[in-house]
Amino acid sequence: QVQLVESGGGLVQPGGSLKLSCIASGIIFSSYAMGWYRRAPGRQRELVATITSGGRLNYADSVKGRFTISRDNAESTVYLQMNSLKLEDTAVYYCNAALPALYQYWGQGTQVTVSS
Repeated sequence: QVQLVESGGGLVQPGGSLKLSCIASGIIFSSYAMGWYRRAPGRQRELVATITSGGRLNYADSVKGRFTISRDNAESTVYLQMNSLKLEDTAVYYCNAALPALYQYWGQGTQVTVSS
């Protein structure tokens, strides 16, 4: 059974930082591309950042320079370091694991609220 369990969300003031974690089980983690997506109220889910099995990175323009995705294959964990948070970063953040064109799995999501 595949499980992706996110943690690290919470309430933070604008300009603050949070670090999200996603621990995967039931998959060969090192073979999967991992990603973070988010869904803000009233909006569709959107890509935040991805990291391939080979370490190639991709970021949404809205988070470039502020967010950093990384992975620890030994711990089957993917991280999202979020700095300089803005009000518009408020969303539910979802972890994704993908073998392109084959399998895709989602976590349950973790809430990030940026508010003063």
